[in-house]
Amino acid sequence: MNKVLIIGPFPKPISGVSLANQVVKEIIDNSNDFKVDTIDTSYSVFEDAIGSFSFKKFSFFLKMNFSVCKIFKNDIVYITPGQTFFGITKYTLFILFSSILKKELIIHVHGNFLGTQYQELAGVKKNFFYFLISKFTKGIVLSASLKQNLTPFLKEKNIYILNNFAQNYLIENEQKIDNSILKISYLSNLMEEKGIFRLLDSLKDLENKNINYKAKIAGNIDVKLKDNILEKISNLKNTTYIGIVYNKDKKRLLDWSNVFVLPTFYKMEGQPISILEALATKNVIISTKHAGIEDIVTENKNGYLVEKQNSDSITNKLIYLNENKSEILEICNYNKMYFAKNFTIEIFSKEIIKIIKERNAST
Repeated sequence: MNKVLIIGPFPKPISGVSLANQVVKEIIDNSNDFKVDTIDTSYSVFEDAIGSFSFKKFSFFLKMNFSVCKIFKNDIVYITPGQTFFGITKYTLFILFSSILKKELIIHVHGNFLGTQYQELAGVKKNFFYFLISKFTKGIVLSASLKQNLTPFLKEKNIYILNNFAQNYLIENEQKIDNSILKISYLSNLMEEKGIFRLLDSLKDLENKNINYKAKIAGNIDVKLKDNILEKISNLKNTTYIGIVYNKDKKRLLDWSNVFVLPTFYKMEGQPISILEALATKNVIISTKHAGIEDIVTENKNGYLVEKQNSDSITNKLIYLNENKSEILEICNYNKMYFAKNFTIEIFSKEIIKIIKERNAST
């Protein structure tokens, strides 16, 4: 029986990548074909400048390298690295040992910045970045438009597309849609680049225009922005911050809402799991034309794609939905079917096992 080593972040803290890794671990655990081991690379301090270098991070990941001996005991090494120079190079020992020992080496990229980072680098750093990523035998991206992140390093036939997923508990005990009032949810890390300030500005606009709504904001707040964000929320009459939510509390939030807003321009963005969770729980999606979002959200079918860093663009769509509440019902019901055909954990499980099993095209 082949052994798979997963190297990457696991909850907590929770993020799209850490949640995905936890689910991949559970899928492989339940498989009859593989045994699984893990190395958790989660850095516990949440901050907006993800991907940046700090001596605290350097020390943390230096200690992590003592786990490299696990490479010897596994046949397949599956890594979900960061997308910056440091995000890749902190895995140097794991990549090199896996390559030297002829292990199957899989990179799963959860974003759209890796290719950009490569283009921005120069000289020795660029060459070393290329050297490391080209050692992988397979690559996985979240959607078709994100393949270009790996094409400089791997043969196209060794790059696989694997949509993200939402977990089954979200579609259990289905709730009736209430479209009598705008019920707006935000579920993501509260970071500048996730668009939280643009959303809060838009909600203030709604109040100034006397438009009736309710909004609930959930997620981990960047410590540097916490006071500013909480002050803005406290100045909104119809908006509450409910903290970090998991499992039943997350489902309760998304079942409650009928519009999900994620106006992200986050440079590391890929295919946000929170959008898929909102589709599963029958929400209209308002997001941006950014990263792989256009691959999963179609304008006027699943919701609306607004301009990045533009609160007026968000406000206009919310006003439109307020004036056309029947469309909330129509889109929400469509999203339930759309999710079931494309983003269930059963579909994800089948595809990830297929990719891991498939013989590498270069051999």
